[in-house]
Amino acid sequence: MQPGDVRPSEGRRDPLGNVPDAVYRLDPQGRFAYLNAAAEKMLGQKAEELLGRAAVEAFPALRGSLAEEQYRQVLGDGRPREFQFFYEPMSRWFEVRVFPDPGGAAVLFRDIDGRRLGDEERESQLRGLSAVLEALPSPTVLVGPDGRILSANGAWSRSANEVLPEPAWPGRPGEDYLTAMTRGLGAPAHAQLSEGLRTLLTETSRSDGRTFHLDYSADSPQGTVWFHLQATRVDHEGRVVITHTDVSEQVRAREELEWKVRHDDLTGLPNRSRLLELTGEALAVAGRTDGALLMLDLDGFKTINDSLGHEIGDQLLRLVAGRLSEEIRPGDTVARLGGDQFVVLAHGCDASEAAALAFRLQTVFALPFRVGEITVPLSASIGVAVARPEVRDAHHLLGDADAAMFAAKSNGRDRVHLFSPSLREAARWRLEVATRLRGDAIDQLVVHYQPVVRLDTGQIDGVEALVRWQHPERGLLPPDTFLSVAEETGQIIPITRWLLRETTHRAAEWAAQGLRLRMSVNVSARHFSAETLVRDVRVALQQSGLPPDQLVLELTETSVAEDPTRAEDQLSVLRSFGVRVAIDDFGTGWSSLAQLFALPIGTLKIDRSLLAAAERVAVGDTGAVLAAIVGLTRTLGIRSVAEGIETPDQLRMVRAAGCDLAQGWLLGYPMPADQLLTWVREIESAGGDVCALAAAGRAVPGRG
Repeated sequence: MQPGDVRPSEGRRDPLGNVPDAVYRLDPQGRFAYLNAAAEKMLGQKAEELLGRAAVEAFPALRGSLAEEQYRQVLGDGRPREFQFFYEPMSRWFEVRVFPDPGGAAVLFRDIDGRRLGDEERESQLRGLSAVLEALPSPTVLVGPDGRILSANGAWSRSANEVLPEPAWPGRPGEDYLTAMTRGLGAPAHAQLSEGLRTLLTETSRSDGRTFHLDYSADSPQGTVWFHLQATRVDHEGRVVITHTDVSEQVRAREELEWKVRHDDLTGLPNRSRLLELTGEALAVAGRTDGALLMLDLDGFKTINDSLGHEIGDQLLRLVAGRLSEEIRPGDTVARLGGDQFVVLAHGCDASEAAALAFRLQTVFALPFRVGEITVPLSASIGVAVARPEVRDAHHLLGDADAAMFAAKSNGRDRVHLFSPSLREAARWRLEVATRLRGDAIDQLVVHYQPVVRLDTGQIDGVEALVRWQHPERGLLPPDTFLSVAEETGQIIPITRWLLRETTHRAAEWAAQGLRLRMSVNVSARHFSAETLVRDVRVALQQSGLPPDQLVLELTETSVAEDPTRAEDQLSVLRSFGVRVAIDDFGTGWSSLAQLFALPIGTLKIDRSLLAAAERVAVGDTGAVLAAIVGLTRTLGIRSVAEGIETPDQLRMVRAAGCDLAQGWLLGYPMPADQLLTWVREIESAGGDVCALAAAGRAVPGRG
């Protein structure tokens, strides 16, 4: 031991005795001149055993090692060194720092074996995650806790070249992800992404597996592309996997479907629903009475269709649509109601101007229409209804135009007729209906029940209640002869209230007999405005004892559209205590899917017109349009019901499209309650599968 050496055991004289890192000093010959207590412990020898000895003699494995080389370099250039060193005898990694001093060099070292193993494990995990990312088909990146990109898969790199040109597509390893994404996202979408990602990265107290979703669009040389972004936190260290899935095809398909719902599939013109929407908007403008509806009905078109065939007829309708679209004024709209009826919504015209436009539209038919080698002459009867201060309802104005068109056709066809109140051919009948509905007619109402069948099993799931009027003079009247009047006069509310009581009691009685059938009841928009629907349903359920989930309230798209906010509020209350909600006649009325699916609905009833449209457009792929609608509802957790099933082919189509339920004459006619019970027993005795019986072409028991 040399003079001045300090033994660590003399703790009161050791200034580094409490330092946790190992510290020792070597003289210029590489001999130990000082060790603190931590160095003694880490080296496994006492200071008195090492002081004065050369390090390479005490620890032969150091000879020729990186540690010896670094020490000699420090002595040579007087510059400190820092390095990591694996000491084989201990099989451990150490972090070493060597500092020159006048009498040799001071060495500080610490055991980092655990840290190295952790780093290696993380690197192994990163390599594993990178391999997984590489296998994913969508562009994907792995982001570290600091927000920087750790890894990106091949799809991400390919997207940079195929989808968006450099440098628009963001992101290379080492780059800050959010900063990079400013090149591919607009400010609003980037703000949402920043908030969502930072929540995943910073909230360490919450469990892994949390996700964040964002849909966004970006411009590319090929046009607009849409992506669905999903960020998922994958471990406790805060790493996040972010996948960008190209959903452009799905978005375009959804937009196409929404367009088809609002337009006529044959001509591409707005359909009845869209026309009523546009007309309602025009009538809603305060003080506006300078507009008109012109309804055109092709004269004798049925004869042409029957003689030349529907294919020629369809081509003729497309030609008529084209000519009308060319003839209308800028800002006006041509729509097709269906069949051979077209309507022009004309803005900014009074009665004389509307009549002049109607006569001009007649010139569309001055020249015959040529389809292939066939030349077909056509004419049209045109009814004109001009907006009046007292008419603020699109249906009302359309009804006036229809009445005027009927008068034009009755007067010899190829005529133009202006509406006048005297044209209401059914005025007396409507007055009688309105009067009787306020009197004793409600006691003459009866209910028929049409089965609703499960398509997977063929079992009867429930029934739809359809009201009829047992008129003392006219006999059994269908609902379309009186319910429209009841709707206008407000009598639909007491009728619906009676119907709720009658049907819930009937369903409860059937359940007591062992026949559990879900009861569907149609509800009018009037009930929403009166705000008595919730109370009326509650009272009916309480009095009957029927479980709420056995009652389905059916509403048309149009009824909901009249006041969607009020409808949503009341339907949400009903849904909260178990009552189911269905949208009826989907595809014939209101067609704003975003608002429609915002409602608390559980069932969507696809109208027979869409079923017919699906048959018309299905060429080699039966039911493709229908399958798209069903797929959309299934994505939203909504059951689908196909209405108007009348043929085995239609039954096969809706089953192939994935519909959940169906109803129609092929599966069972509307029938009185006692006849329904008999019919159900007959079905059960025949095996219980209504679909199998219908698909096999056998008569379903109880039909007729």
